[in-house]
Amino acid sequence: MIRVLLVDDQDLIRMGTAMVLGATDDITVVGEAANGHDAVERTAALDPDVVVMDVRMPGMDGLEATRRIVGSGARAAVLVLTTFDLDEYAFGALNAGASGFQLKDARPEELVSAVRTVAAGDAIVSPRVTRQMIELHRGKFPTATGVDDQLAALTDREREVFVAIGRGRNNTEIAGELFLSESTVKTHVGRVLAKLELRDRVHAVIRAHELGLV
Repeated sequence: MIRVLLVDDQDLIRMGTAMVLGATDDITVVGEAANGHDAVERTAALDPDVVVMDVRMPGMDGLEATRRIVGSGARAAVLVLTTFDLDEYAFGALNAGASGFQLKDARPEELVSAVRTVAAGDAIVSPRVTRQMIELHRGKFPTATGVDDQLAALTDREREVFVAIGRGRNNTEIAGELFLSESTVKTHVGRVLAKLELRDRVHAVIRAHELGLV
């Protein structure tokens, strides 16, 4: 059973999210918090598998709460829920250690899938968030100059997997596209992250776009 802590300053948002997640057989909501300070305390007390975190909250915001939760060594993965109007503030959660983003208006099955993904130790950035991220950073990404030097350590197959990650594909989709088993894809993903010194899949998406591969 995946244990989830919900963090949002809006009661209706927490209630709706709890209803969606509670309707599944493998996810249970073990607690709620209305601000970052309570989120940090309840993460320590409840030891959830996933913290579903709002970014903008009064007092301690989700960015600082994410940083403290990750910095504490808690095993919980942080999934950030945000609006479609993304900004630099929200993306700061990535550097704070969030395992990914999902949108508040995502379909119920998308939210459930995102929780399961981060609970399994993977990371996720929804395709819509990726598109917003690229628009936000348009003109800031470096050109493709020097890409070959930076990617020299990757095999041809690892580079294919890296590009697929950058396109927002999950392991199942990559396996289908490249005619590989999911276990093989998982191995390749791990090697890509290690060779490029990337913390997780979220940062792999960003790096792929930075390098002009997607």
